[in-house]
Amino acid sequence: MTDRILLIEDDTRLAEMVRDYLDGAGFRVTRAPNGTAGLTLHAREAFDAVVLDLMLPDMDGLTVCSQIRARAATPILMLTARGDAMDRVVGLELGADDYLPKPFEPRELLARLRAILRRSKGDRKSDVLRFGRLEIDRDARETRLDGGARPLTSYQFELLLVLAEHAGRVMSRDTLMDLLKAQPLEAFDRSIDVHISRIRAAIEDDAKKPRRIITVRGAGYVFAKAQD
Repeated sequence: MTDRILLIEDDTRLAEMVRDYLDGAGFRVTRAPNGTAGLTLHAREAFDAVVLDLMLPDMDGLTVCSQIRARAATPILMLTARGDAMDRVVGLELGADDYLPKPFEPRELLARLRAILRRSKGDRKSDVLRFGRLEIDRDARETRLDGGARPLTSYQFELLLVLAEHAGRVMSRDTLMDLLKAQPLEAFDRSIDVHISRIRAAIEDDAKKPRRIITVRGAGYVFAKAQD
């Protein structure tokens, strides 16, 4: 089945280049020239992923990201020409799965897009990991606490799953990104930390005093084997 991509990009020349390249790679691309049109298309049609420019003529791309994430778990790849790392961090906090700075090589865009699609579809194993009141359902790609679903993006679910599958073992940021097949990020970009904070907000009783995902200073993170 052909994956459908929603491209929200106001630069016509760039949009045509991206669309032609992704079409050639087997995707079906629909372009929206601004945030309003993108939100309308996303609400009306089913897409497998969104490629979203942060600088749009009618509204900030971060607002578009937030509105998409409020109603769906569609993977989002942000495109940004901004040099400020905070924009990337805020985008990840709002629910984006990855980002790509402009200018970029089409091959890198394709690789990152395939990676987030692969994570969103996941490895459909049939078992459920249980840690006390917390359940991680691989088959349904759902995280439950006390039986209630906890909202996570596809990247955050995969990150939690990797930590849980290595429960009791300290995992460095580099190891986590390698296991997630993520592209290397700039040293100053604490993307893993941002995602961990969002996961904690979803699964911890007190995110400021985590008992499930523990920080090991200078080493990384460890998922606690024993949980209530």
